[in-house]
Amino acid sequence: MDFDIPADLKQLLGDLDEFIAREIKPLEEENIQFFDYRREWARTDWEGGGVPRKEWEELLGEMRRRADRAGFLRYPLPAELGGKDGTNLDMAVIRDHLAAKGLGLHNDLQNEASIVGNFPVVLVMHRFGTPAQKQFINPMLNGEMRIAFGITEPEHGSDATWMSTRAVRDGSDWIINGGKRFNSGMHRATHDIVFARTSGNDGEAKGITAFLVPVPTEGLDIPYFHWTFNMPTDHAEVVLKDVRVPDDAIVGGEGNGLACINVFTHENRIRQAASGVGAAQYCIDESVAYAKQRVTFGKPLSERQAIQWPLVELQTDCEMLRTFVRRTAWEMDRDDHLKVSDKVSMCNYRANRLVCDAADRAIQVHGGIGYTRAKPFEHIYRHHRRYRITEGSEEVQIRNVAGHMFGYVKRA
Repeated sequence: MDFDIPADLKQLLGDLDEFIAREIKPLEEENIQFFDYRREWARTDWEGGGVPRKEWEELLGEMRRRADRAGFLRYPLPAELGGKDGTNLDMAVIRDHLAAKGLGLHNDLQNEASIVGNFPVVLVMHRFGTPAQKQFINPMLNGEMRIAFGITEPEHGSDATWMSTRAVRDGSDWIINGGKRFNSGMHRATHDIVFARTSGNDGEAKGITAFLVPVPTEGLDIPYFHWTFNMPTDHAEVVLKDVRVPDDAIVGGEGNGLACINVFTHENRIRQAASGVGAAQYCIDESVAYAKQRVTFGKPLSERQAIQWPLVELQTDCEMLRTFVRRTAWEMDRDDHLKVSDKVSMCNYRANRLVCDAADRAIQVHGGIGYTRAKPFEHIYRHHRRYRITEGSEEVQIRNVAGHMFGYVKRA
């Protein structure tokens, strides 16, 4: 593999930088309360359950519309969906590049919002949806619809094949009972893809079915949203009591829901890894720059080994992980993603740890000012800390790697 970034991708990065400077940065500066020390307060509807404020989401929507008009938003999607057939390698480079710019409207991952979009649910619908279900794709991309993804449950998280939610046939319909936790995006979802066991036993891959459930639907209730380390929240608690859906609500075929889950998680894991590397690089770069100009006891901080060595360790990890993430993304472009599942897991859990360590170190290097919200490091830490749990906790991803190493998991 040639690790030099292709010329067309380098040109794209330059075009993205120019677009950010021309259209996105001025929009951000007009709405700076969402990005300075007021960011958490300004983004959160504290009296409305802790969900995102309408004004914040309207700003994100305007960013996406501008990016779509400029031809960037749908870049990774197939051409038939208005995209440019962007590869996993392209996205690994782009996500790293954008995250390395730091906090900004161009790439605010708290809401999974970026000028170059990440659309795992769109890809699930494109790959597994029926012709009627695929009609939802353009409205999703235009912001007219949002489809949430209900996997995690009160008693089950990363152990998705042990889910308690059940669905049984009733004539030409299905009746769903159970519950979901951290069902993201439900505050404005038009539909929820609800995963339920329809056959088989706990722990078996077959027998889990994905159902496309309209919101609202009788029997589907959202009692509250979980207030989280990083606010605002869009992580709903969902109760499903005798929810009735027709047979044509199934996505991907009866009993084959785990395939939908795998597409969703692998798309997110490799791109989260790339973003983690980029955000870590930002924290390192800011710390080095600050250490050069901050003087203590008559000398710049940068002369002190106590400052140098931890940053050297982080930079070394950053360089190695960047190469590994891009190599794994390149392999995903050439073969079924399940064949490199263990490598995707390695990239994800190590990158998520790296960015948390880098943000923590940046706070320490910057001292008291690093601990304040005048700097973005607390936001970076709080945001990326959740990725050590979501999309499969790091323990489950390590377990996946071990399964491949010791032969307990059969390679696809």
